Amino acid sequence: MRELLERKLVFVTGKGGVGKSTIAASLALLAAQQGKRTLVGEIDAKGNLADFFETGPTAFKERELAPNLWGMSMDTEESLKEYLSLQLKIPLLAKVGVLARTFDFVANAAPGVKEILTVGKFLWEVREGHYDLVVVDAVASGHITGQLAAPQAIQELVQVGMVRDQTDWMIEILGDHDQTGAVIVAAPEEMPVNETLELAARLREETVVELAAVVANRVLPELFGRGEEEVFEALAADDRTPSPADLLGAAVGGPVRPILDGAQLAVTLRRTRGVHLARLRDELPTGTPLLYVPYLFQRSHGARATRQVAEHLAEELGY
Repeated sequence: MRELLERKLVFVTGKGGVGKSTIAASLALLAAQQGKRTLVGEIDAKGNLADFFETGPTAFKERELAPNLWGMSMDTEESLKEYLSLQLKIPLLAKVGVLARTFDFVANAAPGVKEILTVGKFLWEVREGHYDLVVVDAVASGHITGQLAAPQAIQELVQVGMVRDQTDWMIEILGDHDQTGAVIVAAPEEMPVNETLELAARLREETVVELAAVVANRVLPELFGRGEEEVFEALAADDRTPSPADLLGAAVGGPVRPILDGAQLAVTLRRTRGVHLARLRDELPTGTPLLYVPYLFQRSHGARATRQVAEHLAEELGY
């Protein structure tokens, strides 16, 4: 399990709404807590990465969020400027102007060009060894394979030259399972489990990136045993509404039907979601680590919740 944080580059993806960004932020925080110089980057420049650490907004230029932890948000134009400066030795400009418009034209006509600038930024950070680990809050499951396969797509279009040379080292890092892996975040529900299993197959068939782990997020706790469930069922079947005095032997009176209804709902939800978790376990590729993160009953997700999820991930990973 610990091998996940021993990699250099981890892409975190999943169906929208399953907590992908939560897991990416918490995984990066855990790595930083383990003494690793860590960069967490979000693909969506309009994302809310900063909220998970309760800091100011992040930008393309990374900044320190916590000890050993830096954060940044992708900006395609800034990435293009950095690429031109580093690879073509063109001085950094405030605006790339006509060149940017030309790039947009080419990018819209040729598949994989914009994706190269996005994925390439994180790959370059790994290549240069600026960080011990780079965690990417990547695009959702429906788009991630196209992004990870972008260097291969470019190679099919360009056979020789500088661009071809650039994609060579990118593919080498992406395909190195000791360095790079993908983490899929799923919720214990039918649609997220379906998409997770489909994406696991697509990663294997369409990309060179290994599936490093699957995180089952928002797993409900098992509050009651079978014996307690039988008591609830018996009480619910009684024609009268039991009182606290009936259950606790205390002369306090009052109905407890809502409590019984809540208990039965908790049992039903846990059992229903358990079916989806069992299917996820059974149908994932053999040997794929499956990590469990419990449901946090909180209205918002801030720094405290990020730390809590990081603690649960630490337990799952054996830290």
